Amino acid sequence: MIGALSIDAYLPALPFIAKGFGVSAALAQQTLTAYLFAYSFMTLFYGTLSDSFGRKPVILASLAVYLAGSIGCAASDSVGWLMTFRVLQGLSAGAGSVVGRAIVGDLLSGAEAQRAMAYISMIFSLAPAIAPILGGWLQAEFGWRAIFLSIAAFTLALFVVCQQGLVESLPAEKRHPFHFKVVVANYIEVGAHSDFMLMSLANALAFFGILLYVGAAPAFVMTILHLSVKEFGWLFLPIMGGFIAGSTLSGKLSHKCAPQTLIRAGFTIMAVSAVVNVAYAKMFVAAVPWAVLPLGFYGLGISLATPAMTVLSLSLFPRVRGLAASLQGFTFMIVFAIGSGVICPLVFDSAYHLSLALMGGMVLSAICWWLGTRSTVVAVPSPVEFSLSGQD
Repeated sequence: MIGALSIDAYLPALPFIAKGFGVSAALAQQTLTAYLFAYSFMTLFYGTLSDSFGRKPVILASLAVYLAGSIGCAASDSVGWLMTFRVLQGLSAGAGSVVGRAIVGDLLSGAEAQRAMAYISMIFSLAPAIAPILGGWLQAEFGWRAIFLSIAAFTLALFVVCQQGLVESLPAEKRHPFHFKVVVANYIEVGAHSDFMLMSLANALAFFGILLYVGAAPAFVMTILHLSVKEFGWLFLPIMGGFIAGSTLSGKLSHKCAPQTLIRAGFTIMAVSAVVNVAYAKMFVAAVPWAVLPLGFYGLGISLATPAMTVLSLSLFPRVRGLAASLQGFTFMIVFAIGSGVICPLVFDSAYHLSLALMGGMVLSAICWWLGTRSTVVAVPSPVEFSLSGQD
């Protein structure tokens, strides 16, 4: 959850950070972009590090670095120092997401892995739902530094819990020696697998439009919807409610429906929601609740489809699952970083432009998934076979 907390909790404070340091809103926005690019870069390495040194040590080391970065953010006296410590946060925040997927693959397969991934998505969805509300309240009552101090306290508690309760899922005899040439060869093997990369890109692009709304949250909530800094929940609660509902539904249906069935249903819901969102934004002035309801249904479609998409893509590389999860996470974060740093400034001033970007991401996601699965997933077994055999 800390990756999402690092983004969503401080979004309500961005205008106040800019004002406090006497810089432009665009420069303050780059503290988010710097975090995202650092996050993207480091996700390339967490998986392969955990393949060599174990899952738990990598998680604990990353939490320690993240704690230091969070305290540094709270103590920053200039936007330059804030950006520096945001980079440190970004370099350490991605371990849970990447290594967590690898742990699921270590312990489970088939429909059980899909169900676990769905429930993890449901827990993860709590962070973006709670974080902007908590961040807005902390900003209003205590200022933006309190946001990072709260994240630091959460991280310290998480470190203690993981140190005492997280069980190592990759025994020493199954780890790979950390040899540079071998690691590079594995990266080349996975990165050159066009179907895997297309499937990973499809997973990331499904989230693209929602990620733009997240990056544009201050402008969308306070300028377009004319709400206050304490009312960010109007944007995030419907989206995360959809995520939680879709993840719950995906988990319950994992033993009853083939993965591709859930993926098709998810894309259908996303497509209908995107069309409704564009139509509303074109014909009406954006206002709650109608401007955010389609986003909730779109989130439901994402969470229905992406757990199965994740399991199917990672199952292509069971020998280096951690490395494959790293590349998958890297793809996701690069898409997010490009959206936040390049696309978001072009569309954040218009509800209609944001709706078009969401639809565009959905269409590109569907195309990439179709291209990536034409030859890789030629047939999907029944849910019972999928559960028992662990094969895709």
